[in-house]
Amino acid sequence: MAGDSEALLRDRDENTNVIRQPFLIGVSGGTASGKSSVCEKIMEKLGQNEIDHHQRQVAILSQDSFYKVLTPEQKAKALKGQFNFDHPDAFDNELIMQTLRLILQGKTVQIPVYDFVTHSRKEDFVTVYPADVVLFEGILMFYSQEIRDLFQMKLFVDTDPDTRLSRRVLRDINERGRELEQVLSQYITFVKPAFEEFCLPTKKYADLIIPKGADNLVAINLIVQHIQDILNGGQTKRQNGFVNGHSTPRQRRTSESSSRPH
Repeated sequence: MAGDSEALLRDRDENTNVIRQPFLIGVSGGTASGKSSVCEKIMEKLGQNEIDHHQRQVAILSQDSFYKVLTPEQKAKALKGQFNFDHPDAFDNELIMQTLRLILQGKTVQIPVYDFVTHSRKEDFVTVYPADVVLFEGILMFYSQEIRDLFQMKLFVDTDPDTRLSRRVLRDINERGRELEQVLSQYITFVKPAFEEFCLPTKKYADLIIPKGADNLVAINLIVQHIQDILNGGQTKRQNGFVNGHSTPRQRRTSESSSRPH
């Protein structure tokens, strides 16, 4: 296809003829720990929110988009709050791997849209265009070694359980139409045990632990500075088109912000 060929040429380094891979950052942490808020704060400080989706150098993906399609029996349980969405088997890891491989090849990808009210995938998709840095957040991003090993940086958002529970209660009631009793029952039966068994142990894989989530501006600013260095080509000597073992980012487009983090 002509369009694919043109995109491939744009993604090749003019001197080294090496396809440039994005820098993948995994962001994990318990339910309602502030993973999405951390990613959004990073985007805000980089000025990426003010840029058109086609032109952004930084993209965000969520593991929540990759829940498996439920059987009728599973959906009936889910509507009663009796399905464990915090178990590793609830996620379509095969689709996650396929998506990440396409992203690493510099491809545009279609991300599923999950409806948390009906517990089903919508027919719509979200298009994510090639970017220099990709943030992928989710409660179990580091559980699968195959997926975990693809991240060049791993962040763990560490927020106390009481804060996470209160946030989840408010979110599920206000945004997902759940009843308080159902939210608390699901938390005690599934969410808390799954966090302790599957999510918390993966904290040891993190390169950086972020207490207080998006309120931890010191940590956020450090991450933003590192990403800014990647977007600007890094401060270290390039060897064969690579910086610190990773391929260098594409040239900045003229329409993109070149300001430093604020």
